[in-house]
Amino acid sequence: MTLSKEPLPQLSRRSAVAAAGVVSLAAALAACGESDDGYDSDAAGEQTPDEAAGGAAGAALAKTSEIPVGGGKIFKEEGVVVTQPTKGEFKAFSNRCTHKQCPVTSVEGGTINCPCHGSKFSITDGSVKASPAPKPLPAAEISVDGDSITLA
Repeated sequence: MTLSKEPLPQLSRRSAVAAAGVVSLAAALAACGESDDGYDSDAAGEQTPDEAAGGAAGAALAKTSEIPVGGGKIFKEEGVVVTQPTKGEFKAFSNRCTHKQCPVTSVEGGTINCPCHGSKFSITDGSVKASPAPKPLPAAEISVDGDSITLA
């Protein structure tokens, strides 16, 4: 192998900064691309109430006895959390945190909890109890008929 005696091209500071800018722009655009998590968003990037609760209307969720008073149960497939703030009062909300759309994973101590960044939501009305979530959980429509809870 023979070494060339031609000088190597020099990379100017301007070229290096421009290249770094192009790489940063490409990374930012990739991060803003479409999500494949199966959740749709409106023009502002937020889930609409119908999309937030992904289950089919009329789908049976649970018996009322399965939802603890002062707590709740998460239904991953249907995309909802059903709570019972007080005896006989049932509420439902999207199971996706309004901060970064992470799925909530527990209902404890009167709150619906997101593990990603620590957001907490009220089991009564879905309001934000601990940040960084910017908005309450969207309500989902449910129907209670006797001891059966279904998506409305």
